[in-house]
Formats: sequence, C-alpha cells, structure tokens
Amino acid sequence: MSFLLSIVMPAYNEQDCIEKVVHSWTNFLREKFPNDNTTLIVINDGSKDNTQVLLDKLKGEVSNLTVIHQKNGGHGNAVVNGYLAALKLGSEFVFQTDSDDQFVSDDFDKLWAKRNQSDFILGYRQVRHDAGVRLFITKVLRGTISAVYGTYIMDSNIPFRLIRGTFLQKLMDQLPNPEPFAPNIFLSVMAKKSGQETFDIPITHKDRATGEVSIVKWNLWKVCIRSFQELLNFRLELNKKVKAIKA
Repeated sequence: MSFLLSIVMPAYNEQDCIEKVVHSWTNFLREKFPNDNTTLIVINDGSKDNTQVLLDKLKGEVSNLTVIHQKNGGHGNAVVNGYLAALKLGSEFVFQTDSDDQFVSDDFDKLWAKRNQSDFILGYRQVRHDAGVRLFITKVLRGTISAVYGTYIMDSNIPFRLIRGTFLQKLMDQLPNPEPFAPNIFLSVMAKKSGQETFDIPITHKDRATGEVSIVKWNLWKVCIRSFQELLNFRLELNKKVKAIKA
C-alpha cells in the first residue's frame, strides 16, 4: 500500500505540546484527504521526558499516526530517518515540519497548491520568533550559500517543506556521507542547483510556548561552525551530485 502523503515530524522532549500537535496534524490530514492514504510519522529522538509514553498512547488512539523511537541522534538524524520511513511507505509526497507547535497546518495549503510546479517547495519564516543569535546565524547562512553555491534560498533549513517522493529519493541518494548535522540545508541546495523552483512561500512562525530547544545556546556557535565547514567541503562534490539527480 502506497501513501499519497506522509508528514515527517521529529520530536525531542515535547511532552507539553506533543498531543496537541499530533491531533492538529492528523485531524488536518483526515479532513483534507478523507479518501486517501496519509500518515503522520513522528520520530521520537530519544526524549528524556514523557514524550515517548504520550506517543505510544496516541498510537493506540490515532489511526493515521506512525511512531518511531530512536536513540538521540539530533534533529537532523531524526529528519533523515523520517524521510527514509516515508520513502519506505512509497509516499508520493513527503512534508516535513516540527513538533514544537510553532507552525500552523493551514499554511500547508500554500505549498500543496504548487505541488505540480515543483518537486521541492519551501516555506520561509517571514517573521521568525527565535532567539537573536539564531536569526543572525540564519542571515549568515543565507549569505554563505549565496556566495559559495551561487544560489539564493530564503530559509534553507526550514522545517516546513513539501517534496515529491521520487525526487526526495534522488536527493537522499546524494546526501553527503557521513550524514551532515543539518541535512535539510544540503537537500535545499541540491534541489535548487538541480533547477527546482523552491518558491520560498511566507508562512506563520509562532513563539515557542512549551518544550525545550534541542541545541543549547552555548553550543549553537559550535554547531554553526561545523555546518559552515560541511557546506564548504560539499562544494567540491556538488556538481557531480546535481548531475546524478538530474539523470
């Protein structure tokens, strides 16, 4: 059985909002696609609170919910494993978002409306409710990608993206090894360089009201430097990988 749409959602220590977010997205799927096979795939990335218990409870109550528990590997690793699970289901489309209740399901329609115009569609946080240091890093990242790869992406790491399954498989086949810290950035760069129109559609981004940020502030700069180094190294492989994606 193949799926029309799978939503990939990593979760880490989100006990205070996970039930609300799961119900919001699974209800949205049932209402928008009542006659199609759809599922929400939540990857519990080694949460230390009650997120796992709550997800197991929800799994017994919500029919269109798939739950995967893994050891803590970080947000990027959870996203990758979610993508692989969606592809294993034969998903025609894969949508990725986060579990922190900072996005609204209604904005999905903005991306879905463009699905026949591009295989890789991004939202972007026009007004982003994050700490100042994160906003600064995003601006630097945008400039780095533009300078290094000659391509401009408004929000390359945004967890609000719609990808056609067959194209996602091509991207995953070309993802750098070892797995980069922020794989969504690399997928965005490869998609853009292969000729996809990302559209960069403005979407709502709310203040975080619950849970905890998985990267603490004093490690954020280390992560930033690592990501930039990975991007610089990747430029030597990019042309070869883009040719493989286009083939």
